[in-house]
Amino acid sequence: MEKNEVQRLFVQHYARMFRVARSILFDEQESEDVCSDIFESLLHGDFVLLPGTEEQYLLTSVRNRCLKRLRHKEVRRRMEQEDSGKPTDEEPEDERLAEVEEIVCSMSGQKQRIFRLRYTEGYTYEEIATAEGISKVAVWKHLSSVLNDIREHFNRRAL
Repeated sequence: MEKNEVQRLFVQHYARMFRVARSILFDEQESEDVCSDIFESLLHGDFVLLPGTEEQYLLTSVRNRCLKRLRHKEVRRRMEQEDSGKPTDEEPEDERLAEVEEIVCSMSGQKQRIFRLRYTEGYTYEEIATAEGISKVAVWKHLSSVLNDIREHFNRRAL
């Protein structure tokens, strides 16, 4: 999408998008982040919005991203609660993350990009497919392959 088109959408719809986000998240900074992320994805993606569907698409995107953030916070909170009861002799999380990073870095550039878009940036399969110029099935196959390699690594280590 062209920069001037994204600017037009921003001027036209940002205030309403922000209000929706704030009503869901109850946090101004997070609401701004959600709205900015949506406009960034429009700017860097190959989206074509039909004139009558712009507002609906933007507001639905805000709602979905806000709900995704809330789910992520809830999962993180639950994980922290569960982690607080684990024995202290377990391997520190930083070491496990470093191992995952090492495994991912040893893979092809496309698999690395897809993994990072999905699990670091939080992109959907469709957004990744658009960004990489591949199908959603190909995105799934790449992610499945990476996750299998990570699982195998940790399963071998556990034996």
